[in-house]
Formats: sequence, structure tokens, C-alpha cells
Amino acid sequence: MTKQARSSRRRRVPVRTCVICREAKSKRELTRLVRVDGEGVFVDPSGKRAGRGAYLCNAAACWEKAIATTALDRALKTTLTEADRDRLRQAAAEVAGD
Repeated sequence: MTKQARSSRRRRVPVRTCVICREAKSKRELTRLVRVDGEGVFVDPSGKRAGRGAYLCNAAACWEKAIATTALDRALKTTLTEADRDRLRQAAAEVAGD
């Protein structure tokens, strides 16, 4: 394959699914949450932190439902503590402020 043919190819855009609304979007449009063993659940702005991840879209309704239900618990294979839920509430307020 020639150099010109390689450069004209389109790059693949990673697609992920929101764990609440199940809508598939590009990875950049979603927010990654990560479970770190022994530390809890955190928002991962870089999308590269080691740990089990799950994605939420930036809709306030998805964040509220994720915090209130066990859907995020199932996706991350853990039980969210009250400290985890507080961190997620703060992150939800920041996302809604964008």
C-alpha cells in the first residue's frame, strides 16, 4: 500500500454506550467513570485511568438515574458507597454547568 493510500483512509472513531439510556455515541461525547480497587468510583476525564470503566452521556437525567439506581453498580460490578455517590453528584453538577 502506498503512503498516499494510507493517509487518505478515514480514522476509526471509538464508539461507547451510555449505561443508562443505552445510546451509542463517540467516546469523546461521553464521560467515563472508573472503579479503582480499594479507592472507589471516580470520574475519569482522560479516559485512560486503570480500572473497570463505564460511560455516561452528559444528560442530567442520565446522571441522576445513575446515582439513584443500581445500574451503575451493575456496570462497574461494585456497590456504590455514599462517598462515591457524593463524588458523582459533584461531577453531575459540573457536567450540567457546561
